[in-house]
Amino acid sequence: MDINLINEDQLARLSQLISDAGTILITCHKSPDGDAIGACLGWAEYLRSLDKDAVVIVPDQYPDFLKWMPNSEKIVRYDKHREKADMLFKIADLVFCLDYNTASRVEDMEPALLSTPAQRVLIDHHLSPDVPTVLSFSEPEASSTCELVFRLVWQLGGFPQMGKQFAAPIYCGMMTDTGGFTYNSSRPVIFAIISELLTKHIDKDKIYRNVYHNYSENRIRLMGYVMYEKLVYLPEYHAAYYALTREEQKRFHFIKGDAEGLVNIPQQIKGLKLSISLREDTDKENLIWVSLRSVDDFPANQVAEQFFNGGGHLNAAGGRINGTISDAVETIRKALKAFAPQLQA
Repeated sequence: MDINLINEDQLARLSQLISDAGTILITCHKSPDGDAIGACLGWAEYLRSLDKDAVVIVPDQYPDFLKWMPNSEKIVRYDKHREKADMLFKIADLVFCLDYNTASRVEDMEPALLSTPAQRVLIDHHLSPDVPTVLSFSEPEASSTCELVFRLVWQLGGFPQMGKQFAAPIYCGMMTDTGGFTYNSSRPVIFAIISELLTKHIDKDKIYRNVYHNYSENRIRLMGYVMYEKLVYLPEYHAAYYALTREEQKRFHFIKGDAEGLVNIPQQIKGLKLSISLREDTDKENLIWVSLRSVDDFPANQVAEQFFNGGGHLNAAGGRINGTISDAVETIRKALKAFAPQLQA
């Protein structure tokens, strides 16, 4: 099984960039998920094994159920420590852009990212990357950015020296970005990587519990409420959606991460092809976050691109609507009509 990712010229270029750098920053997108945090922590662990000063900077808060990961306490949040982060961007020699394809995905951190004198390197698995870099590793077919980080570390010869602090976040990111290996995870190389990670004595079952069995009582009650009261099932389109308002989130004491995975649950309905989640932003007026999940060859990413100002992967995508919940629901109706031939096939 060939785990290698890049050619010899790219490998030499990456090695040289790392070797020449003193301060290295590792960044990811706003509202980081398991893949973003896992990739950042795993890559930082590798760089620190080379005696590099590697700092992870994320735009904002990430879910509580990811805070068990090794070295997560060292992460610098841009929204809380902007002055420190801006200083680091100014003095950095090298900045890695992990798990995002365009600079706008870091939102408030974008000016600092684009104005840094440091050279930038992208490691990502989303379509059409446009971040200005000196080197890019973009593999849309990959299961996750964590997969790419593993393959780079493997090819750089660093894996034998890695331990649980590398293996645990990398496994977590691969697991979460494939819905527990239920989509975008049929390539044999994925399981070759998992078998290697298990040699580092990680407890994959405990990692699963840390992520998926680590919610509050309020989240469980929210889940029940959404599925019973809010779910709209449209059998004629083999689709379902729900909309969660700001007031409803307050009622269930919503915290970051509480909506994670809810959009997957309607996929348990027999014959369902598309599940869509709408959630009002808890801070900004007239901003609706959209998540989409699909099965088989139905293109959730195309729906996100055409109707929700977003994108993503074939079976997992996201976007946003600037407007009200009613506007977003109407947009869903338009999207379902537009994609009816594929949904009803």
